[in-house]
Amino acid sequence: MVVEPRVKDYICTTAHPVGCAENVKNQIKYVKAQPKVEGPKKVLVIGASTGYGLASRIAVAFGYDADTLGVMFEKESNGRRTATAGFYNTRAFEEEAKKDGLYAKSINGDAFSLEIKQQVIDTIKADLGTVDMVIYSLAAPRRVTPDGHKYSSVLKTVGEEYSNKTLVLKDNTVTMAHIPAATEEEIENTIKVMGGEDWIDWMQALSDAGVLAEHVTTVAYSYIGPKITFPIYAEGSIGMAKKDLYRSSDIINEKFANVTSYIAINKALVTQSSAAIPVVPLYITLLYKQMKAKGVHEGCIEQMARLFLDKMAGEAETDENGFIRMDDWEMADDIQEAVAKNWDAVTSENVKELADIDGYWDEFYNMFGFKIDGVDYSADVDIM
Repeated sequence: MVVEPRVKDYICTTAHPVGCAENVKNQIKYVKAQPKVEGPKKVLVIGASTGYGLASRIAVAFGYDADTLGVMFEKESNGRRTATAGFYNTRAFEEEAKKDGLYAKSINGDAFSLEIKQQVIDTIKADLGTVDMVIYSLAAPRRVTPDGHKYSSVLKTVGEEYSNKTLVLKDNTVTMAHIPAATEEEIENTIKVMGGEDWIDWMQALSDAGVLAEHVTTVAYSYIGPKITFPIYAEGSIGMAKKDLYRSSDIINEKFANVTSYIAINKALVTQSSAAIPVVPLYITLLYKQMKAKGVHEGCIEQMARLFLDKMAGEAETDENGFIRMDDWEMADDIQEAVAKNWDAVTSENVKELADIDGYWDEFYNMFGFKIDGVDYSADVDIM
């Protein structure tokens, strides 16, 4: 069939198999153009099919020559609807990795579940023996814990409601977003879903099963951002979850003598997660405009290549809090001053002048395999 993008709110409900494959190949090409470095050789990536997780898997596979086992939760095509982008991404990655003689296997299922953890452990034992790196890049709106409790996360403030400008994605207009305050129960639920408890559970399960190497590095991802986004992100319900993630990193370092745990603070990017957060898409478009003008813009693959091939090559480069700061270029004073000035000035009338609307939408469509150079979108494709 001919596959076209169908956008609803902040998600695209279709994905293009050829476009997704080309997007993966482009990311691999970028990493192969970087100097190879010595690094872990057997890597588990939890949340491996889109965004930072996919880019991480590509970076370690083609930057370290690492064998990778990925965990994802994606839907296959039923013949009438396309598969999810992450499904096509993963298939393309595995094909390219195997061409280079690299082991690449993926397990599709709920990473929060005991069943998937056991399936991963069994696969490591059978195929790899042990892993020497664990990348935790899980982004999910809901979690069912092993005892059957269901938790849902919320994107709300803490303490009092917050109003600020936001970008309405369906028509590229600037309006006011009014974000309510989360209840204590909603905050606790968000921490359950997006905090670090499951990361600890993974490391415990892997350790108990004896599939961690003598020396293991593990890394999880977060974001801090500027004061503009603090109420909805760093100091909001999601921020409370991220603080739990930071504590979890410390717990992992204390609990497992053979494991070194890190938090990488990444830059603001168009991802399936960030598109859903009020205020953030407008900030991203203003940020892109400035970073591109100064030649310091990075997408997911550029970020993850710099993380694994530079910042984590050898002894990891960390700040006073022990964080690896991948947002260093974003948070530069000149960038933030320009963004803040334009934030105050931006309206529906001048948003295309002050913000990189086209760049935002290009990256949005790219996530689902659309607007990729060299792909014939008028051609019939096999969605299976």
